[in-house]
Amino acid sequence: MSEKSFLDLKAFEEAAEKVREVTLDTKLIYSDYFSAVAGGNNKVFLKPENMQRTGAYKIRGAYYRISRLSDEERARGVITASAGNHAQGVAYAARKYGVKAVIVMPNTTPLIKVNRTKDLGAEVVLYGDIYDEACEKAYSLAEENGYTFVHPFDDEDVATGQGSIAWEIFKEQPLTDMILVPVGGGGLACGVSTLTKLLHPAAEVVAVEPEGAACLKASLEKKKVVTLPSVSTIADGTAVKTPGEKIFPYLQKNVDRVLTVPDEDLVAAFLDMVENHKMIVENSGLLTVAALKQLKCENKKIVCIISGGNMDVITMSSVVQQGLILRDRIFTVSVLLPDKPGELMKVSGIIAEENGNVIKLEHNQFVSTNRNAAVELRITMEAFGTAHKESILSVLKEKGYKPKVVRTTL
Repeated sequence: MSEKSFLDLKAFEEAAEKVREVTLDTKLIYSDYFSAVAGGNNKVFLKPENMQRTGAYKIRGAYYRISRLSDEERARGVITASAGNHAQGVAYAARKYGVKAVIVMPNTTPLIKVNRTKDLGAEVVLYGDIYDEACEKAYSLAEENGYTFVHPFDDEDVATGQGSIAWEIFKEQPLTDMILVPVGGGGLACGVSTLTKLLHPAAEVVAVEPEGAACLKASLEKKKVVTLPSVSTIADGTAVKTPGEKIFPYLQKNVDRVLTVPDEDLVAAFLDMVENHKMIVENSGLLTVAALKQLKCENKKIVCIISGGNMDVITMSSVVQQGLILRDRIFTVSVLLPDKPGELMKVSGIIAEENGNVIKLEHNQFVSTNRNAAVELRITMEAFGTAHKESILSVLKEKGYKPKVVRTTL
């Protein structure tokens, strides 16, 4: 094991070489679609870390950290807290080194991440609703049992391992102008931004957080580490209330700016990624592409780090449905019509002529005491998008049905 060095070129070079033992070669992918989203004649490339063996970049920092442990530390076993991706990274690395691994995960962790962590041989303890609560439990168990704690982000070795992503980006594309990096606790952003400034000081590093968990933005504004009172986001992998204390000075120095993304933009980005790149990316991994429309730059080569792709099927189904609703590709309309034979056929005929596809009907005869005057028909249908939806509504209005768009529930 080499002499300890943190977040300098020597350490980054060593980490980049070490992680190649377990990582896949995630080459940059040029995206016509996301380049158009960014506008300004920018060229957008994806760094698809969702394609790693454990489905996320976290294997890099975990493997490098465990490779640097002493024999005594490995003999005691390791423990960590994680919403899932770091858990799998630690479990995989521990298995490679023959080390016992205990992982504390929030109760809200997607089932796919829990099961995959167990499949890698780790002992899983479910505790708390968010990462911070799971982390407190992990520290308690480490003290009780003598385990070596492998922090998911607030650790110089872990951050150095994550920074190997930037090493690969600049090796493949030396003239990269900007890197967008997702932020939870800040380990990935720390490693990537620090190495970027060492290799190419003029390149801009943009950190991207969920609006409902923007702990780095709040901390940078206060110029000290702050803890959010609560977090609320569908991006479970970045639902962190407090950024890392040890790595915060590096983030202050090397991150150029922070953007925040609302959950609804992540939902839309999921559809964009599936339809345009045929890739499954978890909500935290979508932060960087969801932020592209906020950029105000031109003629830049931009790399979006796609941090992970571990999403359970139930969550995936919900995100797809909500995305279709947000894009007006599924909508529900309420119309009032007389309660007499043939009226339903008339309405469905109008929709069919306009190429709408009915997927659900709800017929309420009790909306009025005078059923002969009006009953309510709620129609949920598929459309090609907003323009098509408005066309269908317009024709229904012309036919005298006075359609009212209502909340869609599938």
